Amino acid sequence: MGSAPIVVHQPSRTGGRRVTVHRHGRDEILGLAHSDHDLILFLEAVGVLDPDAVLDDPHWVEWRGGRAHQFDAA
Repeated sequence: MGSAPIVVHQPSRTGGRRVTVHRHGRDEILGLAHSDHDLILFLEAVGVLDPDAVLDDPHWVEWRGGRAHQFDAA
């Protein structure tokens, strides 16, 4: 795999981070996460079996435009 299938994008000006997953040959928006808990719920919904374990695995999740696990406004 060339890049992580899950991308947590930079924090928005109002807080939260858009989360996308690459599957079926395209990127799909999962939602706006305001915490790791939100992110875990999104990952469970798309079938990730142990979402807690993949949050810091760069093969699974790419954190863009900010520190990992930080959801505050940019």
